[in-house]
Amino acid sequence: MRIVLQRVTKASVKVEDKIVGAIKKGLLIFVGVSNDDDCSDVDYLVKKIVNLRIFTDDEGKMNRSLFDNKYEILSISQFTLFANTNKGNRPSFTDAASPEYAKNMYEIFNQKITDLDIRLERGIFGASMKVELVNDGPVTIILDSKKR
Repeated sequence: MRIVLQRVTKASVKVEDKIVGAIKKGLLIFVGVSNDDDCSDVDYLVKKIVNLRIFTDDEGKMNRSLFDNKYEILSISQFTLFANTNKGNRPSFTDAASPEYAKNMYEIFNQKITDLDIRLERGIFGASMKVELVNDGPVTIILDSKKR
């Protein structure tokens, strides 16, 4: 699995001009699922994301986690994180999981986060979405479960 996460002061996602998910301070997470991902990839990334110390403490240092601060997550499925641009100018998505498998893994990922009592909003899997955010920092981090 690949994750692009951004520390935000607010973020929202719209489908057909209707807001379907919105958060205040927390993380906007784009989630990509590949053909060979399994629940161990989910478990690794959930643990990493909620404990990643990227929020500032009282001294202004990145030393607090989402879990420490009880912040929120906006989770967006994004198969394009597995785009392969090595040949030509049109990306190939052969490394991305099938929609059925990706949706299942995405739902498991989201459930494991909510099981930790973290407020999670989400986009609609497979929909064309418009995402708005205010990146805080800016802080943007890429995580890949295969690069542990």
